[in-house]
Amino acid sequence: MAQWQSDSDEGIDYMFKIVMIGDSGVGKSQLLNRFVKNEFYMKSKPTIGVEFLTKTVVMDHKLVKAQIWDTAGQERYQAITTAYYRGATGALLAYDITKRQSFDHVEKWLDELRIHADKNIIVMLVGNKSDLSSSRAVPVEVARDFAQQEDLFFIETSALDSSNVESAFLGLLSQVYRTVSKKHILVDAPESNWDKVNLELEGTKIKVPFQEPGCQNAKRRFSCCNIF
Repeated sequence: MAQWQSDSDEGIDYMFKIVMIGDSGVGKSQLLNRFVKNEFYMKSKPTIGVEFLTKTVVMDHKLVKAQIWDTAGQERYQAITTAYYRGATGALLAYDITKRQSFDHVEKWLDELRIHADKNIIVMLVGNKSDLSSSRAVPVEVARDFAQQEDLFFIETSALDSSNVESAFLGLLSQVYRTVSKKHILVDAPESNWDKVNLELEGTKIKVPFQEPGCQNAKRRFSCCNIF
């Protein structure tokens, strides 16, 4: 188990644990490598157990370190991978837009999160391999409707050509940051000042570097549902 605090974490204002879940072969590892290293491997082997990478970004002049756990999608590893859901503040749930079965299994993955993770975990539903839209098996509208029904964020990405990969990760991190930093302010503020704090938060902007354009605000929270 990796330690959340180390000498290299000096100066970090927030540290978030993010888990990546979804069926084997949907491209979770490729998405993570594209986001952290800007790399794509044409020949990629399935993840065995759990692996992780870290990336530090700046939000509202704060250093935010994301520790992103890439979990195996094979059922035989479920007992191992679900143990890593504990303490996660965000989850990226991926499916392959060319494989309907991977989308049909999304609900099962959500159930696993609800059992093993914090009930307030923030989830980004990601339809990967948008570069293969000619072989699409999952309509955008179907995925978007499901995301709205389950109160998830939603976006389509391509690890191959890198489209919307940063938007997916940074969009998720920005909402986690917004939620966690708001809790910290409310805890630290005297009760008599809570109304004032809440009013100030409504106008707070989350500055995320390198975010791709196209994401719009939804009624309840930041969402990428309307980029298509």
